[in-house]
Amino acid sequence: MNKLLAIREQLNLTQQELSEKTGVSVRTIQRIEAGTVPKGYTLKALCNALEINEAELLGNKITEDDNNQHQWTKIINLSSLLFTFIPPLNILIPVFILFFKKQNNALTRKIISIQILWTIIAVLLFIVILILTDWLGIQTQFKLLIPIVWILVNIIIILRNAVALSKDKNPRIYPNISIL
Repeated sequence: MNKLLAIREQLNLTQQELSEKTGVSVRTIQRIEAGTVPKGYTLKALCNALEINEAELLGNKITEDDNNQHQWTKIINLSSLLFTFIPPLNILIPVFILFFKKQNNALTRKIISIQILWTIIAVLLFIVILILTDWLGIQTQFKLLIPIVWILVNIIIILRNAVALSKDKNPRIYPNISIL
């Protein structure tokens, strides 16, 4: 039995009622119940109307390996947080975990890419501070504000990604870059 059909019958909805509730045509609902896989807007509309997630509607089973991999992705992200104040370690520790636990997927590479970018930015900011101080002779108390702001922004990004990882199995990682 099709997953959409089972959920619709469990909620005692007709195809017409589901169509009105979702804005998806009755014919499209019939096609999905016949075996067509919903995508894009249709998938989101059905999930929102039925108050279920996409994996449940598509009938995807989350395996223990997927769950374990997702847990290690969270650990890799949060390990960067522990070493935010020591920029080389905010890359080395997650990379070590990545290779040690064999968690080489697009999501973990993206998380490590973010830390590589932030480490490069830290080095550039340190050089800017040196140039301001030594070459240009600018003496101000605000030059210490630059690395402090850098560290705070990095912490915010790591925590924001941690929240996204805990809410969803396929989170939207911010910023959306990939170096690796």
